Amino acid sequence: MRRSVTAIVGFALAGILFVAGGLLLWGSTYTHNMVHNQLAAQQIFFPPQAAFAHPKAGTEITPSMVPSVSQYAGQQLVTGQQAQSYADNFIAVHIANMTGGQTYAQLSAKALANPNDTKLAGEVATVFKGETLRAILLNAFGWWKVSQITYIAALIAFGLGGLTLLASLFGLTIGRHPEILHEVIDGTPVTHE
Repeated sequence: MRRSVTAIVGFALAGILFVAGGLLLWGSTYTHNMVHNQLAAQQIFFPPQAAFAHPKAGTEITPSMVPSVSQYAGQQLVTGQQAQSYADNFIAVHIANMTGGQTYAQLSAKALANPNDTKLAGEVATVFKGETLRAILLNAFGWWKVSQITYIAALIAFGLGGLTLLASLFGLTIGRHPEILHEVIDGTPVTHE
């Protein structure tokens, strides 16, 4: 009796794990596809391979971009890894070069203090746009990571569900032992299986 209750609990737990795995897999797929589709719709392309041939500070391709950005040369930006690389290794480098390392907040404060400086106002607007695009791309990267984590969690849930199911089946079939009946007949102990 105790074995069958344990097996039933095991089957229920396996079912719960399979359902959880299915939901995690659905969530992973949905998030992955949503990020991919939204990035693809933006039609952002990495510079072509030829652009990386002669990197130079202050130009479109700086030496720091070669190891991180050149691997995606000519490709359309459609993955979280690409979004992160484009945001941190392409846009951020251009913003830092343009501003001398000053942040948007620092430039904005200077522009507010000098309202007649149209060049500075234009720089602030450009940095704002660049930082906004960086934030959007890094947000896409974050959700891409979430899709990867939920995919791994789905695989773990399916694996644990399968192990629980096998353990429950083992408990019902192979682990089953016949009950031994002990009785006393005419003062002599007798064992029956």
